[in-house]
Amino acid sequence: MDTNFSPADLAFRDEVRAFLKAAWTDVLGQYPEPLGGIIDVEWQKRLYAQGWIAPNWPVECGGTGWSATQKYIFETERAAVGAPDVSPFGLKMVGPVIYTFGNEEQKKRFLPGILNSEDWWCQGYSEPGAGSDLASLKTKAERDGDDYIVNGAKIWTTLAQMADWMFCLVRTSTEGKPQQGISFLLIDMKTPGITVRPIYTIDEEHHLNEVILDNVRVPVANRIGEENQGWTYAKSLLAHERTAIAGVADSKRHLADLKQLAAAECNGGVRAIDEPRFRHRFADIEAELMALEYTELRVLAAMAKGDGPGVESSLLKLKGTEIQQSIAELRLDLAAAFGAVVQGELSSEQVGHSFGNLARRNFLAGRAATIYGGSDEVQKNITAKFVLGL
Repeated sequence: MDTNFSPADLAFRDEVRAFLKAAWTDVLGQYPEPLGGIIDVEWQKRLYAQGWIAPNWPVECGGTGWSATQKYIFETERAAVGAPDVSPFGLKMVGPVIYTFGNEEQKKRFLPGILNSEDWWCQGYSEPGAGSDLASLKTKAERDGDDYIVNGAKIWTTLAQMADWMFCLVRTSTEGKPQQGISFLLIDMKTPGITVRPIYTIDEEHHLNEVILDNVRVPVANRIGEENQGWTYAKSLLAHERTAIAGVADSKRHLADLKQLAAAECNGGVRAIDEPRFRHRFADIEAELMALEYTELRVLAAMAKGDGPGVESSLLKLKGTEIQQSIAELRLDLAAAFGAVVQGELSSEQVGHSFGNLARRNFLAGRAATIYGGSDEVQKNITAKFVLGL
């Protein structure tokens, strides 16, 4: 694709910068990272008011109609000012499934609440014993008149404690291949029989949960598409999810921030950015990120022509998460070069860097990046099967 910006693209970039300058205020920007369900709500409502909440959606469903280049410009400028990406579960995962495979009634019922951030979603895919091998899931949905009775458990459910709805894979048949007996349900999290149990991760945060479903009644009207065909819809969703997980624009910002920190950090009279080993590691990450960015541009161009993200989404997810981990590790090493990484209210003058605790948390939380959304091993198998023909 042509990577040179046209005069119209440059004018659009100026429009985006003007919007971000006005909308991404100091009140929002004072936080070092998005506070899911708190800061994200206000930011997403501002994007919605601007008409920019869903760049990848069709125009008739509330999308922007942007070209691939315009989407790239917006993501780059958003990340550059530190504004968060939108919460992916509604806008980047279940939303595309609903407008692609849902009926008209489901589109009218669910899409507006996703767009205006009135409804927040979580993803009910993984189970105890069914993570990367998702087709082995055992949560069962049995038909009872106009309802399904759902029993089972989902795990690693991100922000389920804040969600209004969960899109959920359930087993509706045990005949044939495991993938052939799965259905895709939309479940109201206020339904009796749902219990959300918190899981505190190694970074000491409550992002994840276990969700227990005990005789939960779900209307058949909340099933997307045909019964037992949910695997088809799930694969479509996973392709969008993996493309989003790559996080190229945000990695560019984190790498630029790291460069500034390294230029200010001195050890033995030598700046970290001038230390040979640090420079080599930084240059390796920078080169990998540049290559990934061009891969993402090719995917965006293909999607602009109506093609799905395809197997390229696995490549983006695989390399994107590896790069995220490399940046987090190098940032942690930079903090460790000065002193201990500590928690609490101690200032940088007392001990450690001011960014040390955040570097520690991001490093720890980031260890899961190469697992969620499909582990590295899964992405390599997908790539081998579809690209190499194995």
